[in-house]
Amino acid sequence: MRHRWTFVTGLAVGYVIGARAGRERYEQLRRSAQRFAENPAVRNTVESASHNGREAAAKAANAVTDRVGDRLPPSVVDRVREATGRKGSSSLDADDWGTTNT
Repeated sequence: MRHRWTFVTGLAVGYVIGARAGRERYEQLRRSAQRFAENPAVRNTVESASHNGREAAAKAANAVTDRVGDRLPPSVVDRVREATGRKGSSSLDADDWGTTNT
């Protein structure tokens, strides 16, 4: 219940501050956020983080499948392998671009 009141209080304070700032301040913040998002350094960092996250998730899924795969139903193992793009037990599977992950 305490967390609910904290959220509601924060929502009310945000609404009041936002209402007082007005449309002009909102547009200024929106433009700043848009410039930030369009910055090449930010875009490269986001792209790199996204790529690294996908790689880490695939490795984790493969590790879990390898360790508990024999205890899972075959349909679950097949779905995980399909979702991660892993067809067999070879470490040189093709990625989305048709190249190998070496």
